[in-house]
Amino acid sequence: MKISASIYSSKDKELPALIEELDAYKVNFFHIDSIDNVEVFDDIEQIRSLSPTPIDLHLITSSPEMYFDLIGKHHIENVTFQYESLQSKLEIPKTLAPNIGLAITSDTNIDVFEPYADSCSFILFMTTTPGMSGGEFNKQNFKKIRQFRAKYPDKKIHVDGGINAELSFILRNMGVTAAVIGSYLFKGSFIGSAMLNLKSQEVKSSYRIGDFMLDQDEIPVVRYEDLRFEDVLLAIENYKLGFTNVADKNGTLVGIISNADIRKGLIKNLKDFNAINPNDIINRTPAFVYEYDTVSDVLTYIKNLQFPVMFLPVVDRAKRIVGTIKFNNLIKGES
Repeated sequence: MKISASIYSSKDKELPALIEELDAYKVNFFHIDSIDNVEVFDDIEQIRSLSPTPIDLHLITSSPEMYFDLIGKHHIENVTFQYESLQSKLEIPKTLAPNIGLAITSDTNIDVFEPYADSCSFILFMTTTPGMSGGEFNKQNFKKIRQFRAKYPDKKIHVDGGINAELSFILRNMGVTAAVIGSYLFKGSFIGSAMLNLKSQEVKSSYRIGDFMLDQDEIPVVRYEDLRFEDVLLAIENYKLGFTNVADKNGTLVGIISNADIRKGLIKNLKDFNAINPNDIINRTPAFVYEYDTVSDVLTYIKNLQFPVMFLPVVDRAKRIVGTIKFNNLIKGES
C-alpha cells in the first residue's frame, strides 16, 4: 500500500525541510488538500523545485473547473474531486491528469461513483470528518470498501482519515491501494518510526475481527443436512473465495470445503465423478477465529499453524458462522 503524506498536517517544519525528510523515507505521494484555495499551487510549484515525488491533490470546491488550467500547468499526477461539494455532474477532461479520483464521506453511498466510473481510476474514502486532522476512523467504511471492491474490481481504492499502524495493516489486507497519512506520520518526533510502523506486519490491536471481516451476506455457506455436490460448486463459484463454509441448521460451523478439497475428491473418483460424496470432502477441523479476536490474536494464531492460510472462517462464542477474513491481498504483495 502506498503512503501519501498529508503535508499540511505537519505544523513545525518549513516546507523544504519537510519535503527533504519525507523523500528520505520514500513516501509515495505528497498529499495536498485545497479547500477552494488557489494558493496551494504556490506550494506545489515550490515542491516541484525540490522533489520529483508525485503530487496527490484533493480539491474541495463547488467550482472545480476554475482549477483545470492550474492542474495542467503543474502536471499534477493525482487529482481528487470531493463529491459532496459538486453542484452538478462534473465533466472531467480526459487529458486533465493521469489519475483522477472521486472522494466521498462516510455518509455517502458508493453508488455516486457510477456516473464517474469512465473518467475516474480510483475512489477516495474520507473516513473521518473532512478537514479535521486527528479524527477517529469511522468503522462503517470497512464494509463500504468491500462493497466498492466487489462492484469495481478494476478501480483503485484510497483512504484518508484516522489511519495508524493497525489500520494500515487491515487496509493493506483489504486491498487498499493508497493511504493518506497525516497526524500519525507527524505527531511523533521521528517520521521514520511512523513509516516503519505503517509497513509493519507486527501491530498492537484495538480493532476486533468483527469490525472488518466479510459479513454473512458476503460469504458462501452450504447446509450440512441437505448437502449436494452441485451446491458446493455453485457456492464456491458464485462467491469467488476459493472455498465454502459448511454449517448445520443452527448455523454452527461443521467445516469447510475448498478448491483443494474438491480437487482431491475428483482425483479419488476419476472413473466416476458422480460417486463423489460431498460429506467425504469436508475439512471438519479447519482453522478458524472468533469475531472478538484482535488483529494481534489472529497473527499469533496464524504463525503457530503448520500450514499457510488464505482465508479463515469467523465464528461467535457458540461457534456459529458470522463471517470470514481473507489474506490474499497480503499474499500478493503490495504494489
